[in-house]
Amino acid sequence: MAADRTLLQRTLARLGGEGQATRVDALPGRYDPWLLGATLALAALGVVMVASSSIAVGENLEVGPYYFLLKHLGFLVVGGGIAFALMRTELKTLQQYDRLMLLLCFVLLALVFVPGIGKTVNGARRWLNFGVMGFQAVEAVKLLYIVWLASYLVRFRDEVNATWGAMLKPLGVAGLLMALLILQPDFGSMSLILAITAGMLVLGGVHMPRMFGPVLVALPVLAMIAIAEPYRVERLTSFLDPFADPFGSGYQLSHALMAVGRGEWFGVGLGASVQKLSYLPEAHTDFILAVIAEELGFVGVCVVVGLYGLLIGRAFAIGLRCVEMGRHFAGSCAFGVALWIATQSFVSIGVNLGLLPTKGLTLPLISSGGSSVLGVCAALGLLLRISYELDRAGRQVAWRRAEAAPAPAATPAAAVAPAARPPAPARGRERVEPTFTRSGRAA
Repeated sequence: MAADRTLLQRTLARLGGEGQATRVDALPGRYDPWLLGATLALAALGVVMVASSSIAVGENLEVGPYYFLLKHLGFLVVGGGIAFALMRTELKTLQQYDRLMLLLCFVLLALVFVPGIGKTVNGARRWLNFGVMGFQAVEAVKLLYIVWLASYLVRFRDEVNATWGAMLKPLGVAGLLMALLILQPDFGSMSLILAITAGMLVLGGVHMPRMFGPVLVALPVLAMIAIAEPYRVERLTSFLDPFADPFGSGYQLSHALMAVGRGEWFGVGLGASVQKLSYLPEAHTDFILAVIAEELGFVGVCVVVGLYGLLIGRAFAIGLRCVEMGRHFAGSCAFGVALWIATQSFVSIGVNLGLLPTKGLTLPLISSGGSSVLGVCAALGLLLRISYELDRAGRQVAWRRAEAAPAPAATPAAAVAPAARPPAPARGRERVEPTFTRSGRAA
């Protein structure tokens, strides 16, 4: 306690200020180093792998071998700027505009259907046309929706656990967003929104028996949506045996599995992938993990999974600590971002390894893609801000406890007992010294 108090006093002395309250409020925080390190490591690995996997794609499209790398770096710079802005923004400021963020979610998803603003790519109308670039609206919607839902769970924390209406309201909002997504169509993002909603409700303290009803209703509806389109049925069946139709519905997955198998333990070497040479579609986006497995092997895949595990684990730990300190809005936001990154990375890795049906979800921070990079950078910037405010709050609590702790009372010098001295031997009596020999005699 004394050491903490001394450290805080030195910090406040550097900051200056008048009055205890002002000094305590001026205490700085620190960004979580493990979270920041995992983020930078994933971003750096993404740059290397995008450079390796996109050269052949750029040459085939006649845009230059480094076109996608330069584009990816540009989006990383812009995303880093957005993350830095969120890292400097107080969470209470974001919470004030939660309803506006929800309205913006619906506006963005509706704008994709407006002629001249929305853009169709590969038969899906998911992009907003900004002239110099296209932006996938749902990437911004994910973060805006998480902030709104976190604020809602704080404002109606008791009602969500006690009443049906408070629990069904966010599910209804999620249903409306999912309806707009299925019209685009975007089944992957629709499932992701539903997973984030259910996870945040559970972590927010919803009454679990009440969740069974909506889950039982949602599962058949999702199954009907999944089999409503023939191409979705092909994806659901082809991943079970992609080599049954290796030149048709199983083409992507069969080449991804060949890349994974060729990598073995340590890979064939960085840049030496064969599948990325126009054999594996979307090698620099959806199937970039297959290229990592081929070039870096099983060890490289384990490193990727380990980095995601560290990032997601730190995010959940930060959220839990926020809840323990009564910072429920920050904790819910951290849980939402953690669920987003965890679900999306799990699905992307599962698709590349043939464990899940093919779905167009990128690998966060690693896959090439402007909208995804910007969205994930913004989410991680918010998460780093949460870690900063959490650390700052912990320092403030430690300072107040140090101030409230009574100082040890000074003891007068006269009251201090003199050091005990061995009694002087009596006159005429021999002083016997202790011995450690077996015989009892002095050595």
